[in-house]
Amino acid sequence: MTVNDAVAKRITQLLQEKNMTQYRLEQLSGIQHGHMQWIRSGKSKTVRLSTVFMFENVFSITLLEFLNDELFLYENLEVE
Repeated sequence: MTVNDAVAKRITQLLQEKNMTQYRLEQLSGIQHGHMQWIRSGKSKTVRLSTVFMFENVFSITLLEFLNDELFLYENLEVE
């Protein structure tokens, strides 16, 4: 799995944990619907750290909490 795929899956997890819709995440983060769809579908090949900061702000978590998931373990990622 790519890092971008892991970010997409983590967003899905956090939406479920926080009982939040994608629409609400878009509203609170300021990320446009098309871009959010691009990220969550795995089509985005370059999710920026600044975008992850927007997510963590909305979810009221730190960057470390966002990344603290097995999805982001080195052995689970395709790292070039």
